[in-house]
Amino acid sequence: MHIISANEWFRLGSRLPYDPVAKSITDTDKAIRLNSLFAFNKYLIHSKHDPNEAISFLPGFPSGSYDWSKIDALIAQQRPLNRLYVEYIGQGESDKPEDYPYSTFERADLVEALWKHHHIDTTAVVTFDYSSLVAMELLRRQQEKIEKGIQPSTIITKVLFINGGYFTDGHSHPIFTTPLLKTGLGKRGTIKAQTSNPTFNRMIKGMWSKKYQVTEAELAEVREAIRRRNGTLFLHYAAGFVDEHKANGERLNLLFIVEKMHRNVSFHIIGSDKDQFEPRQVKLAKERISKYGVDIQILSGGHMITMEQPQLIADKILSIS
Repeated sequence: MHIISANEWFRLGSRLPYDPVAKSITDTDKAIRLNSLFAFNKYLIHSKHDPNEAISFLPGFPSGSYDWSKIDALIAQQRPLNRLYVEYIGQGESDKPEDYPYSTFERADLVEALWKHHHIDTTAVVTFDYSSLVAMELLRRQQEKIEKGIQPSTIITKVLFINGGYFTDGHSHPIFTTPLLKTGLGKRGTIKAQTSNPTFNRMIKGMWSKKYQVTEAELAEVREAIRRRNGTLFLHYAAGFVDEHKANGERLNLLFIVEKMHRNVSFHIIGSDKDQFEPRQVKLAKERISKYGVDIQILSGGHMITMEQPQLIADKILSIS
């Protein structure tokens, strides 16, 4: 399959001015004057579909929205639905401030701001990696509004989680990955990875399965996606998301969310049989939530299943859309 370059991927999107205090997309001229943040997004609207309905793709850690590039190309060929690709602050072509409160909750704020900006009333949400936490937060907010008799401005109708973390007792990241990245030593390594290809490759090459044999051309594009705007430091700043999940485990618990919402939201999970980062999460999901009709599927591949098995994932997305 043709490798879509990072430059090609980002060229067709846009950077929107984002006010994290007001939690809204703001005026461009005002944002420039105030030196505000800009967040990249890509909203692809097909003329045959309602512009107020879309599939929202939330990015993975650390290569962001670029993880969806192969899948997007396949969907565009097969059935070009409306697609919103979100890029969190700190990733891809979004701004990457050092002094910023990176968290699951500020990421959820940005997603809601983009939905409001694009007037998206109904959405299916597809997540990869740590965006499972963001989707769970968005689902909690939706349920809380409904229970208070408030109509959410955007309704999530379906969720597809891919290689995410769903339960606090299911995390098993190898010590030399995210646990190391959040330390001072890890920070120094991410700084070096901004300019050193060997250092960068050592950090990320294990995300693919050995069977897949990721190519240097693919690694080069992932490096380009992450390094934009001095981006490797984000690997350090955001590496504490597992700790954040554990600190908010009662709120970000997929079992509780599915119990409350499975009658109104369709839940789907894809895992990889050789996932090096979250291998226990799918097993726990089968034990805990399959009884609620959650569709759980395991594919062959490593953690970067979005790049290893794009056709199977594209087919899955289209089958539930």
